[in-house]
Amino acid sequence: MVKLVNQTIFAAKIKDKKLYIFNSNNICSLFGVSAIAASALLHRYKKQGFILQLKRGSYVFPDVLPPDVYIANKLYSPSYISLEFALSYHGVIPETVYEITSVTTKATRRFETLGKIFSYRTIKKAAYTGYGAEKQAGLSFYIADAEKAFVDTNYLRLMNKQKPISRFNKEKIDSKKALRYAELFSNNKLLSIIKTTLP
Repeated sequence: MVKLVNQTIFAAKIKDKKLYIFNSNNICSLFGVSAIAASALLHRYKKQGFILQLKRGSYVFPDVLPPDVYIANKLYSPSYISLEFALSYHGVIPETVYEITSVTTKATRRFETLGKIFSYRTIKKAAYTGYGAEKQAGLSFYIADAEKAFVDTNYLRLMNKQKPISRFNKEKIDSKKALRYAELFSNNKLLSIIKTTLP
């Protein structure tokens, strides 16, 4: 059965379903093959360079790569983009950030794939908020708003005994909103940092 799924049909069916990231379960349901056959097919196409592996069990087509921000959400979930990447995205810091940084309620993780680094830092569930959906290339992804990214960054810097952010565009941050987010962490030192760094 596996041999009957040629590359053209394989690609057409997956792309038709708009599965920008796919796995063996998708192959099983789309082509009516067993889990073993699906894994064998994916392994063979990966070896041929026809598909690329994002992480164990997740694949993409090299000619229709989804945006990095979309990949970031799907690679490790639940997560939303935050920290330095989000601060750069919102124009809060001037630097271009190449590492795609996110926060999660799960364990801290780091993936190197497709020549990019995707990192995930843990925050408490009570503070897992302050993000919204945006679109890139027609695909939705979750990203922190400027204030939440600012607070998340300062919280994790505090946990790592690093200095707070000092060089940033204060006009891009609503101090009252940032303080509301800071309160979710129940950390007096963080509240003090936010109060003293924002006007």
